Amino acid sequence: MSMFQRQIGKQFAILLVLVLIWLAVEFMIRFGILNPFYELNLILIGINIILAVSLNLINGFNGQFSIGHAGFMAVGAYGAAMITLKTQLPLPLALLFGALLAGVFGVLVGIPTLRLRGDYLAIATLGFGEIIRGIIVNIDYIGGAYGLSGIPKIATWSWVFWLTVLTVIIITNFVNSTHGRATISIRENEIAAEAMGINTTKYKVMAFTIGSFFAGLAGGLHAHYFYTIQPNTFNFLKSFDILVMVVLGGQGSITGSIIAAIFLTIISASLQSLAALRLVIYALLLIIIMLFRPQGLMGTKEFSFKMFSKRSKDREEKPHGTAVGQ
Repeated sequence: MSMFQRQIGKQFAILLVLVLIWLAVEFMIRFGILNPFYELNLILIGINIILAVSLNLINGFNGQFSIGHAGFMAVGAYGAAMITLKTQLPLPLALLFGALLAGVFGVLVGIPTLRLRGDYLAIATLGFGEIIRGIIVNIDYIGGAYGLSGIPKIATWSWVFWLTVLTVIIITNFVNSTHGRATISIRENEIAAEAMGINTTKYKVMAFTIGSFFAGLAGGLHAHYFYTIQPNTFNFLKSFDILVMVVLGGQGSITGSIIAAIFLTIISASLQSLAALRLVIYALLLIIIMLFRPQGLMGTKEFSFKMFSKRSKDREEKPHGTAVGQ
């Protein structure tokens, strides 16, 4: 079997698994088998995966340090919600408008700020997130401090699931493309990348814009599932939550972000009655990760069945019964 045929077979198997997962959950929701609490958390898992993977493109693959992702999520949420509330256009157009609006903000913020590095960039993106929240609070047309309510609840499990899959596919393909390799080279050594003729500002803005676009998409899904949004939903703590997912999973690993998003969403759901402890646990997780595994759960590696086959092969080849001192 050729390499191309094996690749097609692997992709078909992954697609089949995804379809089976979607059908199983859809069946349980349709027939009332799945508790609404679990349905809610499945939706949150999908939204958090989109947020974590898109932020990982900026922080992990591009090597920047952005903590204003909640600001782009807010832009997408309010943009999409206004489309459905004021124009009654269908959900796909509303989500696309919200995501594009967030992408435009990504360009506007990215061009002046991405010349900064490290802590300076973090402070700039944090400031952007708070500026967006401040603007929303002071515009009565979009609800002001009270937020928007009455948004049509039309973001179903199917919408969230398949848009999550689409997000992962697009960002994975971008990372594996020539543009993605140029982006990763900036993370590894920006001076060397510039010396090789790579336009570092262009690729920084590109990664920032794509990440912002998908953060806006997640915001639109959030607005149309929870049917009400408030400025405080998109504060600094939301950006911190997303950042923890990226750091926990591994900066530079898409599957790491997926695993971390699932794990932390389940933790948050389990600690709903003890909301104050959630931030304490997040802080402890960060401290433990930095001490014992600073690269995160997956580091820069992606999940693959070859990982397990390689480990089992190494165990088989390892000699047994070796005498002490031999």
